[in-house]
Amino acid sequence: MEQLLAQAGDAANPIFGFLPIILLFVIFYFLLIRPQQQNQKKRKEMLSSIQKGDRVVTIGGIYGMIKEIREDSVVVRIADNVNVKMARVGIDRVVKDEE
Repeated sequence: MEQLLAQAGDAANPIFGFLPIILLFVIFYFLLIRPQQQNQKKRKEMLSSIQKGDRVVTIGGIYGMIKEIREDSVVVRIADNVNVKMARVGIDRVVKDEE
């Protein structure tokens, strides 16, 4: 009987040995991976919902207004008679009129 209990205890040890690694992975998932995935989802939704006339800020910090939207590019008016064609992913955020 004692042998069976000793063998059962030895079989459980490898699981307890991997437990800290498993817990570390779970912590990394909830602190790093999951928030990054949520941010990517929000960004993708923002880029797909931009419309003509929206005021935007590019990744380079240039303020402008969407003049034309194509499949993977946009034309942004940054000043009078100054239009820039850029990749859609180059838009950082849509801004409100107050900014």
